[in-house]
Amino acid sequence: MRNVFAFVLLAEVLLSGCAHKKRTRVSTPVAPIPAVVGSTETGVASWYGYPYHGRQAADGEIYDMEKLVAAHRTLPFDTWVRVENLNNGKDVEVRIIDRGPFIGGRIIDLSHAAARAIDMIGTGTAPVRIVVIRPPAVVVPGVFVVQVGAFRDRSNAESVRARMESAYGSARLVVRDGNPPLWRVLVGSEPTEDGANALAARIRQESGETNAFVIRLDSE
Repeated sequence: MRNVFAFVLLAEVLLSGCAHKKRTRVSTPVAPIPAVVGSTETGVASWYGYPYHGRQAADGEIYDMEKLVAAHRTLPFDTWVRVENLNNGKDVEVRIIDRGPFIGGRIIDLSHAAARAIDMIGTGTAPVRIVVIRPPAVVVPGVFVVQVGAFRDRSNAESVRARMESAYGSARLVVRDGNPPLWRVLVGSEPTEDGANALAARIRQESGETNAFVIRLDSE
């Protein structure tokens, strides 16, 4: 009987210790559902050229700013979308090959050629409507994270990363090449975009990071 009591007591101590440990969930990459043809998104477009011209895009191909391609935060690679400039009604069809834009308030980064086609080179940005016109044949597995900031100073980025990790259990730094480079703070690891949107809403409400937005990571 004494041995049984000792076993129960030991089990309770172990369970109590586990209860106080911070649990960090790591999601397994999954193949998200492709964007639905006809789905729309409205917001601000920007465009990018040098120094990214000639560099590898997020899908692995070399970015050519004179091709009709674009970067989007969450649409699967090889999704085709129609982008309409709401200022002048001009539109262009582009293929998603890259991730971005990594600035709050923008929804798509167009190539130089695509931006020229809808007359937004001079302004740099324009209000647009995106319509999915063709999904990809294959969707690359990935997870969804929340970007809460991009910093030129790595120490500032690390400070935010540590605070996010303490509050939400998972946070990392990812550098974006440039002159100077930007250190992006990414929080969480969710298998679905809805889950990441819920995390972003929670971060905005609890931490005051108003520029928190969701990004797909296509490999982990």
